[in-house]
Amino acid sequence: MNAVAIDASGLSKSFGEGEARTQALSNVAMQAYFGEMLLIVGPSGSGKTTLLSVISGILRPDSGTVSIDGVDLWHQHDDAIADFRLKRIGFVFQDYHLFPRLTTAENVAIPLILKRRDWDESIAEALTWLDVVGLKNRAALPPVKLSGGEQQRVAIARAIVSQPDILILDEPTASLDGDTGRSVIEFVKHKVLSPHRCIVIVTHDSRIFEYADRVMHMEDGKLKTIDAGGGK
Repeated sequence: MNAVAIDASGLSKSFGEGEARTQALSNVAMQAYFGEMLLIVGPSGSGKTTLLSVISGILRPDSGTVSIDGVDLWHQHDDAIADFRLKRIGFVFQDYHLFPRLTTAENVAIPLILKRRDWDESIAEALTWLDVVGLKNRAALPPVKLSGGEQQRVAIARAIVSQPDILILDEPTASLDGDTGRSVIEFVKHKVLSPHRCIVIVTHDSRIFEYADRVMHMEDGKLKTIDAGGGK
């Protein structure tokens, strides 16, 4: 087994108060490993996205711990967490979150610019990764000129431009047709995953289970089972 990338224990998180209180996570423990593509699945409201937000440093849990490559995430102050997230974690959102007034290359370069890298160097690096995802010829276009599958690949390029150890994708195929969705996941599995990177995906799409190394099933804020994926 490869080294542990994410080690979470006793995670609980609720929202609201009194009768409106909802328990989104209840004492969840999980591990993910470098070199692994892990899928987190379950019905709507099962706690998948909340778990994703907690292990990626976006949402603070009510209790429990998250260790990423040995770093105790939630025992740091907020600025340190934000800095750690910028350097070590890449996030691909369900609706891409591309900036419409920027070019494709500028969108990809954003994480480097946030690190105060030189503008020209950042754009050059962005072009390198756009070439990797097969979209270098679309670099000067705004996102509105791209298809859904192309926008998803731009979002992936932006997430990996700074070479994060952890890549997290939230419903990456939700707005894509079957063939496009599979091509995106195949690209992530065979071109982005590496022995030194862990990929965690939240999805409802059973068509991509075959690409996972493991599949975590959640229900009512709890981890129910972990199955071997197809590993395709």
